[in-house]
Amino acid sequence: MWNLFAAGKALVVAILALGMMAVPFSVSLAQEPGPIKAFNVDAKKAELGKRLFFDERLSGNATISCATCHIPEKAFADGLALSKAYPGLDGFRNTPTLINTALKAAWFHDGRLGTNLNDVTREVITEAYIMNMDMRLMQERLKQDPIYVKMFKEAGYGEPDNSAVRKAIPEYLKSLTSRGAPFDKGSMSNAAKKGFELFKGKAGCIACHSGSRFSDDKPHNLGVPDNPDIWSNPQRHLTFVAYAMSMGIENHMNIRHDPGAHLRAHKADGTDVGKFMTPTLRELKYTAPYMHNGMLKTLKDVVAFYDKGGGEGANKDSLLKPLALSAQEQSDLVAFLNALSGDLLTGAKYVWEDKIDTDYSAIPNFRKTPN
Repeated sequence: MWNLFAAGKALVVAILALGMMAVPFSVSLAQEPGPIKAFNVDAKKAELGKRLFFDERLSGNATISCATCHIPEKAFADGLALSKAYPGLDGFRNTPTLINTALKAAWFHDGRLGTNLNDVTREVITEAYIMNMDMRLMQERLKQDPIYVKMFKEAGYGEPDNSAVRKAIPEYLKSLTSRGAPFDKGSMSNAAKKGFELFKGKAGCIACHSGSRFSDDKPHNLGVPDNPDIWSNPQRHLTFVAYAMSMGIENHMNIRHDPGAHLRAHKADGTDVGKFMTPTLRELKYTAPYMHNGMLKTLKDVVAFYDKGGGEGANKDSLLKPLALSAQEQSDLVAFLNALSGDLLTGAKYVWEDKIDTDYSAIPNFRKTPN
């Protein structure tokens, strides 16, 4: 149906209509939007990774799991403006979806980690303000669970160990790919089709939201206003300070803004301050509120924000200019963005029962929910 996926060497050149200005940009055919290609996934390794993902024993005090912030019913986000954190703290950024993230070129809103999901898994589990787990202790906990002993062996890992955990959870993440979106099925409404044309043309969204995930995986400054709750809430501010100290952020006790991707290069002129990785546009229907700090509540707010040319800021991306979209055009663009959301992957959820399984002393009984 789509010529967008045809192979070729030519560049697709579009005109980005920004108010009274026209800024040309080009997107290669390889970067044109298209459906998500599913990974080949090892079923037994992914099943083990799934159980680990929902297991609170992977956190230091055994009270939170990966799924505490990445909830299947919310497209593996959490529906909060700013995330939760390890008990006693609160987060300072919005929780992104994990669907399709095995395709990311850089992880976290600041892009501080690359494509190695092994590294990502280790950081999330061991970081003090996230899950605060000593992986040596985690390994011993897993060895005490006969179910894990069996699953690790059947997955080809041998006995439970840290290295296998850092491989199994990414295998599960590879299984979380979009499915059933109207855009992919060719079943978009007329309004969504008009919105797609705006997306590629007048609104110019494709300049940064390209490829199958609708992201260029690069950092940009949009002028999104800072979320004041980060600085007024002591638990959030403490989390930010802990993060900033570990990342070498200058003057971290006094700043009242999130430096974002500045930590990747620490440019002396500060031109990288306030840049954040372009997020995927997949599953937006389920992942409000939006932006790295949850400052925009609805997709209507997001489109209006871009229509105004973004926010304020010295380092704001030069592509952002007023778009002069009509009310109908903004509505059509929202319809298209909604068409990028598909079926929720709720079948991926595990349920831990309260009763104790008599076959395994002091180990919660474990079962899958129906798919």
